[in-house]
Amino acid sequence: MHIVIIGNGIAGITAARYIRKLSDHEITVISGESDHFYSRTALMYVYMGHMTYNDIKPYEDWFWKKNRINLVRAFAQSVETERKSVRLSTGQVISYDKLILATGSKSNKLQWPGRNLRGVQGLYGLTDLALMEQHTDGIERAVVVGGGLIGMEMCEMLRSHNINVTLIVREANCWQDALPAEEAAMISLHVREHHVDLMTNTELKQMLGDESGKVTAVETVDGQIIECQFVGLAVGVHPNLDIARNSPPIEFKRGILVNEYLETNVPDVYAVGDCVQHRQPPPGRKPIEQVWYTGKIQGTTVAKTICGQRTAYAPGNWYNSAKFFDIEYSVYGHVPGVLGDKERSFLWQHPNGKKSIRLVYDVLQSNRVIGFNLMGVRFRHNVCDQWLDEGRDLEYVLTHLRAVEFDPEFSPSYTGELLELYEKESGKKLTPAKVRRASVLRS
Repeated sequence: MHIVIIGNGIAGITAARYIRKLSDHEITVISGESDHFYSRTALMYVYMGHMTYNDIKPYEDWFWKKNRINLVRAFAQSVETERKSVRLSTGQVISYDKLILATGSKSNKLQWPGRNLRGVQGLYGLTDLALMEQHTDGIERAVVVGGGLIGMEMCEMLRSHNINVTLIVREANCWQDALPAEEAAMISLHVREHHVDLMTNTELKQMLGDESGKVTAVETVDGQIIECQFVGLAVGVHPNLDIARNSPPIEFKRGILVNEYLETNVPDVYAVGDCVQHRQPPPGRKPIEQVWYTGKIQGTTVAKTICGQRTAYAPGNWYNSAKFFDIEYSVYGHVPGVLGDKERSFLWQHPNGKKSIRLVYDVLQSNRVIGFNLMGVRFRHNVCDQWLDEGRDLEYVLTHLRAVEFDPEFSPSYTGELLELYEKESGKKLTPAKVRRASVLRS
């Protein structure tokens, strides 16, 4: 059986690796962007000079031949579903028995005037990285639009080259649509401390350029003109639907539509990763989730189904992590920006303003903890995940915090501070349970 995978991101390559582990099927991976799989999340470190391109390739170049995974460098243009074939930009036609669409996503540009000027771009792949290196060489000032993860990463990249940066955010704080108010304010303060000119409560109106088509400034909706030689657009991404649009009858809306087995409406055609929209998402999840670990899980899941172990997609508890300059962030479970009627949270903040621990719990389910939000503090993912699955309540979590903390060598313990704060707020004194960190490490 010949399995063709379009796209060499985390979802497509994970599918290829697991199909090889489970079978001797012929595997072909098609990608027009790069010869080999690389880590998109590490692109910023290449720009900053901390890593090279070879450093962000998880596997040696010989890995693919050794594992009998054929790599084809070309863009897939369309799928002939009745003939079960893929037409490439080179004119070549490749037949398949099973097809996996892992086409990823594209940066949003919206409809701002000037969006096609030179020096205006997003940051998604290698081509964007090369353009950013070219367009920022020797410049003095840049503007970044969007206060989410990519926007703040672009600010850090530009500041590493001593480029003055203005960050335009339409909300009152960075990433306010995802973070609770206290954490969003913390990140905004931190961004400013790293010499980023943060402009909040305003929006981009247009980009302005010179006669040669190069960006020279941006204008905000309130009439402010900011001169610059580069504009980074970090206002999200959308599923890459190019091949789906060229390949009826594959159904799509905002993304390529799949069922719980990641099957499209066309027999023997599957879709995984950023390009996917779930017809019926798993409980508590969104139809489109474009994060690294969900792509990896989908790749593993579709590999099992194709190799005869029909498996439904089950992503488990929500998880995400990032780094805002030098503040680490991680979230496990459900942590809304604004709490619902049945939700409450217990928040501890370090006096230095760069660390916080938030436990979100459900008052209608005996104070069951439903989410952890961590800023500048590390917890063990597997323990948090276990507690969420077990439905542990707030007081259990507080008294067992040492089981979730990293060794003091890596991160100090804040159990005492949290228990003291809980006693002050609730009037109840809790005694920490005896926990052996070593036993957690072995679990």
